[in-house]
Amino acid sequence: MLGPQLAKACSRRVHYAWVTLIVVFCAMLAGVGVRAAPGVMITPLEKAFGWDVSTISGAISVNIILLGATGPFLTGLMQIVGLKRTMVGCFLILMTGTGLSYFMDSPWQLFITWGLMVGLGSGAGAVGFAGAVANRWFIRRAGLAMGLLTSANAAGQLIFLPVLAYMVERWGWQGVSIGVTAAIAAVIPLILLLLPESPAAIGLPAYGGTTVVPPPRSEGSNPFSVAFTCLARASKSMDFWLLCITFAICGVSTNGLINTHLIAYCGDMGIPQLQGAWILAVIGVFSLIGSTASGWLCDRYSPRVLLFWYYSLRGLSLVLFPFSSFDGVSLAVFSVFYGLDWVATGPATFALTNEVFGRRDAPVIVSWIFAAHQIGGALAAFGGGAIRSVSGSYLMAFVASGVACLLASILVMRITPRGRLAAAPAE
Repeated sequence: MLGPQLAKACSRRVHYAWVTLIVVFCAMLAGVGVRAAPGVMITPLEKAFGWDVSTISGAISVNIILLGATGPFLTGLMQIVGLKRTMVGCFLILMTGTGLSYFMDSPWQLFITWGLMVGLGSGAGAVGFAGAVANRWFIRRAGLAMGLLTSANAAGQLIFLPVLAYMVERWGWQGVSIGVTAAIAAVIPLILLLLPESPAAIGLPAYGGTTVVPPPRSEGSNPFSVAFTCLARASKSMDFWLLCITFAICGVSTNGLINTHLIAYCGDMGIPQLQGAWILAVIGVFSLIGSTASGWLCDRYSPRVLLFWYYSLRGLSLVLFPFSSFDGVSLAVFSVFYGLDWVATGPATFALTNEVFGRRDAPVIVSWIFAAHQIGGALAAFGGGAIRSVSGSYLMAFVASGVACLLASILVMRITPRGRLAAAPAE
């Protein structure tokens, strides 16, 4: 367990907020590796067991929905039992699910492991946890902190996808189960040893603050009470529903479509699976840059305006991509352009939620918004597979996703940041 003296000794050189950021980044990195794995498993599972793409996509859609649906309650649980205990519990479930998947040989086992257990365990890397860390540890540079944590989604792809694709080619889909289980096992001790509950737990003010402030107290005795209390407040605001709709569209166009189906789409166009994984990795490189830059911009400019541009540019890229030649140049252009925009919406959505609902309630409320994101992703994961099965092509899936993003760019401009809801007590 981290001692206050050790933390203060570290803070003589660098504020421990940045150490915490690194620890949580690494934890989320491993979680993203698990969530990215299905992208390289669709084709191998189809060949190994003869399962239909829509069946495999259905299991993936279950974990996407659960990742969003459990987010508000896990964020509420974090306020009751603590950040560290909640994260470790989630990662143990995640590790158990991926480990057991090594032995699966029927679709129901796929749904239990990669659907149910991975969905529940992945909640530790959800946006609510990242938001809680950013708001607890940073008064200044909260946007940049959120951008860096969100960029773990990009870095996870960069690190894991080519490795997992190689494992699939060398050892089959079972190699993926072993690889991601080992990655999760490696980060659990890191969390236990180096992650404090809050700056106050080690006697320090948050970065940019001058006084030691304990984390906000839970208003309920259980995570359901905490989650539904915040939802009751937020649901009275039209801004909440606009944030839900636009972030659901974000989910449609990212983890639902691209993360799940891009490698398979590339395969349809004659591009080998390993090369398709590298395309996603390149997207991950530029997404890392884009997310960090988005966090930096959110500390300086209106997140609502930033979201308008993010959704507009993403929509154009998705509409045009199916009509490209799928050669080296067009794939490179798409990877760079889409990559810069891919997870840039995360920091901006959280910053806008902070502006509308206040820093205390924002982590739980943004978890509800993230639930909408995951519903959108699940619909796209299943819908993309269904469209591919029925029409033999992903063309309409990409065009529909692009048009939805253009709609989101219009809707986000109707959000009016006007401070906290009157029902939410001041911090």
